[in-house]
Amino acid sequence: MANPQLSLSPSQTLKKVSIPWVITISYLVVLLVLPAAALFAKSLTLGFAEFWRIATLPISLSAYQVTFFTSLIAGLIDGVFGTIIAWVLVRYRFPGKKIVDACVDLPFALPTSVAGLVLATVYSDNGWLGQFFAPFGIKISFTILGVFVAMLFIALPFIVRTLQPVLQEMEKEVEEAALSLGASSWQIFWRVIFPTILPAILTGVALGFARAIGEYGSVVIISSNIPFKDLIAPVLIFQRLEEYDYTGATVIGMVLLLVSLFMLVVINFLQQWGQKYRVK
Repeated sequence: MANPQLSLSPSQTLKKVSIPWVITISYLVVLLVLPAAALFAKSLTLGFAEFWRIATLPISLSAYQVTFFTSLIAGLIDGVFGTIIAWVLVRYRFPGKKIVDACVDLPFALPTSVAGLVLATVYSDNGWLGQFFAPFGIKISFTILGVFVAMLFIALPFIVRTLQPVLQEMEKEVEEAALSLGASSWQIFWRVIFPTILPAILTGVALGFARAIGEYGSVVIISSNIPFKDLIAPVLIFQRLEEYDYTGATVIGMVLLLVSLFMLVVINFLQQWGQKYRVK
């Protein structure tokens, strides 16, 4: 017997989905497309030569370097520890597991300004953690290390929450079969489990990297925001706006937008790769 939904004509199908479709498209256009288009339009009025000149100013290049370098390293490190945390939350049972699982979402729920204040206090020279680094001459708060810590904090949930569903859906029969054939625990992980979860890990790292690039609230508090030291691109945009340099702010914002769009393409590619790998 044919499915009634498959026998609908195109006009009937359009009528059936018209209201949700219109709401979806309208909301996305107003909330996402128009602001991005406005930024593109403003950038196009500058001309390529002027855009390139502003985008490659020494202070801009320094801000990009700090932003992208710290975001990438934070994403990679969180990729390692986030994988371990996701593994423990899925495969182990222990007292307080729900509390630990809830703590992973803390960067989502905590206002970024509050997170910056807490991190700056904890990692200051007299803070709970900073006091252990101070005797060795390592200063965290109000340095590039503080920026790095803030981005670690922000990016972690993306890796854990991306990887958890994949670990939960894995068939344990495959691991049991490998174990019955004499494989060790490490061999099972590296040859059976890791290839399966690798696309999810890379997706989480890319998401964490993309999120860290745009972080502002926590970084502006825990860093000194000094050019050529620990100034990041989002803070530089705000400084340009305070100086009424809307052109400079637009150019830097456009650069970040292009990087973010590139990361979205990478994330979509990784997700498709992961789906094809699981299907195979």
